[in-house]
Amino acid sequence: QVQLVESGGGLVQAGGSLRLSCAVSGRSLGRTTMAWFRQAPGKEREFVAGSIWDRITDYADSVKGRFTVSRDIAKNTLYLQMNNLKPEDTALYYCAAARDFTRATSIGTFDWWGQGTQVTVSS
Repeated sequence: QVQLVESGGGLVQAGGSLRLSCAVSGRSLGRTTMAWFRQAPGKEREFVAGSIWDRITDYADSVKGRFTVSRDIAKNTLYLQMNNLKPEDTALYYCAAARDFTRATSIGTFDWWGQGTQVTVSS
């Protein structure tokens, strides 16, 4: 059974940084499409960043240049480094994994989800 557990969320001032972690069990990170999504209150869940290898990554336009997705194969953990955070980044952040090893940014592609970690950015 595949399980994803996020951590690292919290309250930070605008301009600050956070690093989210997603510990994966039940499946090797080495051949798994992974992504981060987020959902703000009253809004739909949206794609933030994804990767199939560290050198093949995708980012939402709103986070390009500020967020970096990476993975540690030895720890089977996915990360999201978030810099220069803005109040509009406030959301519940989810880690997701896909059974198919393919580049993907849509919610329907992903088969497993974590429970989410809250990020709140104050102005």
